[in-house]
Amino acid sequence: MDKGEEDDEEEAWLQLRPVEPLPSQCCGSGCSPCVFDLYQRDLASWEAARASKDRSLLSGEETQSCPSKLSPETFLAFLISATDRLTKDTYLVRFALPGNSQLGLRPGQHLILRGIVDGLEIQRAYTPISPANAKGYFEVLIKCYQTGLMSQYVESWKAGDTAFWRGPFGGFFYKPNQYGELLMLAAGTGLAPMVPILQSITDNAEDETFITLVGCFKTFEGIYLKTFLGEQARFWNVRTFFVLSQENSLEQLPWSYRDKTHFGRLGRDLIEELVGSCRRKPFALVCGSAEFTKDVAGYLLSAGLAEDSYFLF
Repeated sequence: MDKGEEDDEEEAWLQLRPVEPLPSQCCGSGCSPCVFDLYQRDLASWEAARASKDRSLLSGEETQSCPSKLSPETFLAFLISATDRLTKDTYLVRFALPGNSQLGLRPGQHLILRGIVDGLEIQRAYTPISPANAKGYFEVLIKCYQTGLMSQYVESWKAGDTAFWRGPFGGFFYKPNQYGELLMLAAGTGLAPMVPILQSITDNAEDETFITLVGCFKTFEGIYLKTFLGEQARFWNVRTFFVLSQENSLEQLPWSYRDKTHFGRLGRDLIEELVGSCRRKPFALVCGSAEFTKDVAGYLLSAGLAEDSYFLF
């Protein structure tokens, strides 16, 4: 092989080298495999193939194919069947599944969404709120932010569009009757992982777990899924409370909410009160902003819960 052929061969191999992801392509949720894990795997395959001059060792063909079911490594296309604007900045989006197939997530697990805005690829984590056994569809609750890149992408969606997801991810696996009581502490769309866990309990007549769900929102109008939460609160083992940070008058609330609504923020005193009112020894689930999650974890410790007695989504 002459020098020109060697240069051409080297150029061909360089074109096959995996491209390192941008920081925007990591959702920051600690998923495994992360997009950077996949890059390192593909890079190792490329280096081995290049050293042996054997392109069959490359994993590209496998990752570009379309698997028959959800994969943590490969993005799959899902058809958007409906979008519903719940509040001024929050959408409930339904995605179609073939026939009566199921997504295959355990309650509380999440997926990674890939979007492209102005040529930039971004990835974010979202938790489906549909029941784990839902057939033919799954639903996701997504809050959009004025300056968010993914928000621009989501707000452009309409029925008939396609979105790409990979998963499942998540380290919390609920088992019926595993805990005496679940204390669910959620802020905003942090309600999402609580919904399928809650529904899996109330759908199972053999599961006698008590549930205390606390939803933190800015206003009464901003509470998500009021009808669903109201139906769940009718079960003998479910209590719901709300904490509203931008309301201050009980008279503005419906009668059914007045005895279970607190104003302000979910602070140390209220968490100690909630933990103390649990009917059995509680295991806490926490989901919200990074600041909310950190603060609440500290309050739970102050209330006497050990670090192995709560899970932070």
